[in-house]
Order: sequence, then structure tokens, then C-alpha cells
Amino acid sequence: MSAAPHSALSQPEGFVKRLRHLAVGALFALVLLIPKILHARRNPRSWMLFRIFLGIAGAALVVLPLGAWSSYVPAVVGLAMFISAILLPPSKPEITADDKARELGALVVVNGGRFENSPSGAVQLFVGAEHIWALDRRLQPLLVIPVGELTAACAEESEESWQLRMTWGSHTAEFSYGGVFAEHLARVAEATIRSVMRPALTLLPQRRAAGA
Repeated sequence: MSAAPHSALSQPEGFVKRLRHLAVGALFALVLLIPKILHARRNPRSWMLFRIFLGIAGAALVVLPLGAWSSYVPAVVGLAMFISAILLPPSKPEITADDKARELGALVVVNGGRFENSPSGAVQLFVGAEHIWALDRRLQPLLVIPVGELTAACAEESEESWQLRMTWGSHTAEFSYGGVFAEHLARVAEATIRSVMRPALTLLPQRRAAGA
């Protein structure tokens, strides 16, 4: 007599258990897919295909379960997926530091510390054979220094930070470094810039003519 109520109670429990396992599996799969999704967003075509797939899958979860079973959970999940596919912004071309370095023809990219003319403060130095570019966080050029006119690149310690001072012609630019690695970053930038500087020409004294 007690077998029927027990089996009736076990059916909802079994359904809830399967639903919980399904949700955990879906969450785990989503965590594994996040890096791939972020990578796909850099490609406009891949990102558009992902949005289309998400919208179709969401619509299917909304429509198909209506005639299959009475649970409304898949329909809610499908509706969320469909709305997400509509609201997701289109991909934006993202330019990385490596892309910018290839575009400028820079050989090395080093930390430029903070530059007073930068709205965000922090800059990167793109060091090339002919020019040195100081770019802000958005990879917008703030300063272009011709390597052939550089006469000095020196890292010096100030009261609370380290300074990298570059001089060319009648111009001088200073970049400040703070924190634990301030000296290291300043000296790396100094060594990198000096490696592309032209050595100064030295004038040899003329020899006196024999018999003078």
C-alpha cells in the first residue's frame, strides 16, 4: 500500500536531481567556453555566427518544450538566451600592442611609466630603429621622437620615484616610474633606447705634419 506514494514522491525528487545535474554541467561547460567566446568576439564573423546560434537555440528552448513537458525552466532559459543574442553588442576590432608594434615597425615595446601629457598617465614606449613612440592606454600616439636626433637617455632616481629623461635637439621628455619595480623598469627602458641610439661621432685630432 505504501509503495505507490513512495514512488510518486521519488519521481519529483528524481526530476529535481536530474535538473540540478544538468544545470551544474551547463555551468561547467559555460566556464570552459568563456575563453573561446572572448576570442571569437575579436572576429566579427565568428561573433555574428555565435549570436545567431544563441538566438536559434534560445528560440528552440522556448517553443519546443511547450508540447513535450510541462516544465517551464527550459523556456525561461531559452528566453534568456534569445534576449542575450539580441542585446549582445557587435564585435569591436581590438588592436593589441603587438598589432600596433607591427604597424609602426617597432622592434621592442617597453613600459614607459607615467607621462605628464597622457590623460591616463601610463604610457608604453614603442622603440624602433628610426623613431620612438610614446603611446597611451588606447594606443594613441602622444610623442614621437626621432632616434637620429637623440643625444641622451638617462635613468635617474628622484625623491620618490625613478625618472627616464630623453633629450633630442632642443626638446626633453621625462617619464616617471613608481612602485617596487621602478628602478628595474626605468633601467630596462634606458638600455633599450640606448641600444638603438646612434653612437656620437668623435673628431680625431689632426696629426701634425712631419717636420713641423
